[in-house]
Amino acid sequence: MYLHKFGGDLFLEDLIILNNLRKVYRMGDEKIIALNDINLSIKRKEFLCLLGTSGSGKSTLLNLMAGLEKPTRGEIFIDKLPVHKMNEREVTRFRQKYVGFVFQSFNLIPTLSALENVALGLTFQRIPKSKREKMAKKILEEVGLGNRLHHKPSELSGGQQQRVSIARAFIGKPKIVFADEPTGNLDTKTTLEIMDLITAMARESDQTLVIVTHDQEISVYAHRIVHLRDGRIEKIEENNNVKGEALS
Repeated sequence: MYLHKFGGDLFLEDLIILNNLRKVYRMGDEKIIALNDINLSIKRKEFLCLLGTSGSGKSTLLNLMAGLEKPTRGEIFIDKLPVHKMNEREVTRFRQKYVGFVFQSFNLIPTLSALENVALGLTFQRIPKSKREKMAKKILEEVGLGNRLHHKPSELSGGQQQRVSIARAFIGKPKIVFADEPTGNLDTKTTLEIMDLITAMARESDQTLVIVTHDQEISVYAHRIVHLRDGRIEKIEENNNVKGEALS
């Protein structure tokens, strides 16, 4: 078993392995290379930051790992499962079991309450309604929204909507949480609160966290920072002073 050490913590073997990953988009006669020759492994329980400017390929890379898009070439293994070979039904089941998402734009259903938005993901796991709602209520209380259970997204602030999104991502205790610019629509104070919350919840449940951001200040929450430029890995930087880790 391969072991790796970050900041005094011991990590187990690779959970995510990317081999020679390439993604090309075609727009008419034009060929746009979004990712080119990406080789990367991510450990269990690791917090990894994909850092780069707009157009660097970071969100495309996240989408490929999450099974939202197919690579043009290359391999994606998650927990030894070949995500790149999965059909639509298989990848849907994979996401339900393995993956939670936190998005910049929250992606909440406007007609549903906070409780209903969080409980919705459990519907596909065939969990009875009463149990789903009990679980959703508990995790919303954990993220500080116990008094906002029946409020709809339009009745919540940006920070509160993101807390609902976080609760939805973590409720099923997925092995991996992908956070795509999770603080892009938030002010500085709320950004720090949200990042503290995301990382604390992932740490508590021994989850792997992959954060996509253009903000250097967000990268301090990660064990490693993967710098992307023009669809390639420019460098990988280790962080031995992960924010919040000493408090866990």
